[in-house]
Amino acid sequence: MKNILVTGGAGYIGSHIVKELLDQGYFPITIDNLSQGHRDAVLGGDFIGGDIGDATLLRSIFQKHAIDAVIHMAASSIVSESVANPKKYYQNNVVNGLNLLETMLEFNVKKIVFSSTAAVYGEPKEIPITEEHLCNPTNPYGWSKFMFEQVLKDFDKAYGLKYISLRYFNAAGAHPNGLLKERHSPETHLIPNILKATQEGRPVEIYGTDYPTPDGTCIRDYIHVCDLAKAHILSLKKLIHMSESSYYNLGNGAGVSVKEVIKAVENILRKEIPIKISNRRPGDPAVLIASSQKIEAELNWRSINKGIQTIISLSSNG
Repeated sequence: MKNILVTGGAGYIGSHIVKELLDQGYFPITIDNLSQGHRDAVLGGDFIGGDIGDATLLRSIFQKHAIDAVIHMAASSIVSESVANPKKYYQNNVVNGLNLLETMLEFNVKKIVFSSTAAVYGEPKEIPITEEHLCNPTNPYGWSKFMFEQVLKDFDKAYGLKYISLRYFNAAGAHPNGLLKERHSPETHLIPNILKATQEGRPVEIYGTDYPTPDGTCIRDYIHVCDLAKAHILSLKKLIHMSESSYYNLGNGAGVSVKEVIKAVENILRKEIPIKISNRRPGDPAVLIASSQKIEAELNWRSINKGIQTIISLSSNG
């Protein structure tokens, strides 16, 4: 059994990773300040309430547990908020991350899987986006993740700290067990917002219909959260057995527009959903679709829950 520290493990994606770790025989140790996470979403292992910016707390965790590797999920992740409050994003996503790395080196823990984002690419020059695409983020959230990726590269060269950075964009869906699902506050993800608006009988807000896309709304690559969780475990296994740093995109390789997602929900619920058109949100690229060929070839990862209809069905059941 390996002891795996999961930062942000009470959050939406983090809790699914903790569940996958448990299912595969690892022992997860979760640290989460519960600013976005939920204590009841951590279904096993140890839980520590606190922040990775607290160096004393981190040291006590590493002293108590023989940590073998880290899966780093803790971050602020709302694009529009990052534009309005960049200080928060550089503090949480870069400075606090450095604190984590410093503690890892102090206790000779040199393996980390990092939750990155396709937002590091900015406005794509080619679709689908491969890992060789130029990184030029359009918002502080993307920059904070890209900066931390650069920190990881430098720590690898200087200290031998090995990492795998996973770049994904729109996680969606719920766990088949019905216990884990999207519970953000405020909720910023499109699919749960559509479902919630439909339940409450109010229109769904669309932020911009003048993007250079076929229907004028943003296009995103949606990937089921359980598929994401499995990718983190495959990455962890590679680090444990091969100790080789790398970075991978995660996606379905197919883009879906905001209007297409709404239409898919309408088809599933068999009812028309009213919409409200609002201005664009700052920092939103028009199209983000990721190529996952590299992780498929090197780690034998596959997206099982393909298709927006499948993902929405799992979301509404969850």
